[in-house]
Amino acid sequence: MKQITFAPRNHQLTNTRTWSADSQWLAFDVRPSGASFTGETIERVNVKTGEVEVIYRASNGAHVGVVTVHPTDDKYVFIHGPQHPDAHWQYDFHHRQGVISAHGQLSNLDAMDITAPFTPGALRGGSHVHVYSPDGQFVSFTYNDHVLHERDPKLDLRNVGVAAPFGPVTPAGHHPREYAGTHWSVLISCTTPAPQPGSDEINRAYEEGWVGNSRLAFIGDTLSASGDKVPELFIVDLPKDEQGWKQAGETPLQGTADRMPAPPAGVMQRRLTFTHDSRYPGLVNVPRHWVRSNPQATQIAFLMRDDNGVVQLWLIAPEGGEPRQLTHNASDIQSAFNWHPAGHSLGFVLEDRIATCDAVSGAVTFLTSDHGNPPSGDAVVYSPDGHTIAWMEETDGFRQLWVTETGR
Repeated sequence: MKQITFAPRNHQLTNTRTWSADSQWLAFDVRPSGASFTGETIERVNVKTGEVEVIYRASNGAHVGVVTVHPTDDKYVFIHGPQHPDAHWQYDFHHRQGVISAHGQLSNLDAMDITAPFTPGALRGGSHVHVYSPDGQFVSFTYNDHVLHERDPKLDLRNVGVAAPFGPVTPAGHHPREYAGTHWSVLISCTTPAPQPGSDEINRAYEEGWVGNSRLAFIGDTLSASGDKVPELFIVDLPKDEQGWKQAGETPLQGTADRMPAPPAGVMQRRLTFTHDSRYPGLVNVPRHWVRSNPQATQIAFLMRDDNGVVQLWLIAPEGGEPRQLTHNASDIQSAFNWHPAGHSLGFVLEDRIATCDAVSGAVTFLTSDHGNPPSGDAVVYSPDGHTIAWMEETDGFRQLWVTETGR
């Protein structure tokens, strides 16, 4: 294994799509780990030479972070906090946006309109953790709503959305914090503040992952019959064309003063897991992980406890059915995970080492040993060519980036 960053500061990888398409560069931000959102640059490091380049530098009091990379082009999408923050408008879940840096030019991904009448295709709050679809046409994100937050923070439920390449979207600009965006942005999940216990209703949608280019899976928090939170797996089939993305259902795409923006007509979330009666119900939130599909879009992986209470990898088909326990480890998987680009294995942290498991048998192979400190559980990410895997590890008091060869 090889350390590739050395500066006395933190280097933060996002949980997926952190590599350039040629597998030569790793993109990162410089947020202090476990601290406030205060990074000012998006950067990349060459894994062969150690050369570091600044992709974007924020100004006017703004901060940036959580960068991911386009699958084929030299494009980077990341969170941008507000410029000129003041007492009334500071960085928060509902006060942030996605931006794209491409060939030295910066553009807004999502538009925002917080003044009624709201604008279809624009958001009313903050988008977060932006990830390109496998073909690079769409961008998924999680979302929080400013309009409902101002009305009652309990109504500001986290949701999942998609930015589709059918913009631009230009709000009227009645508020100084409104802006235009290059993409048409909508929510694709549906939440309610008070889910019916024992039902498929959810009050939070999060940690989404692409299933091919036309489906999106995510975790949704249901309530058991006794009222306990049980995170379950959901999936959504996305519209097939521009008209489908722009066609509203019974509720306006842009939402109302007292309702969250709504999915396009016919976009209905479908529950895939039903674990309320299991010994250890629900997908786990610790370690934090994002559901991930194999490149063939035939299996969705997620983390859940087995009957012994151990966190294992599980697989389920996008069409549903009984989940299959993939790993049978004696101790918990300790991190978010990703699939090898060929789809034959998955990488994660186990026993404080970087490990992979076979996607059919679940057999585990350890790629590293003798770490100075345990690898971070935030991100374990394969290069697009599958030859290298990257992670973060604390070295001399700072998070540094490390890589090792996969042998496959």
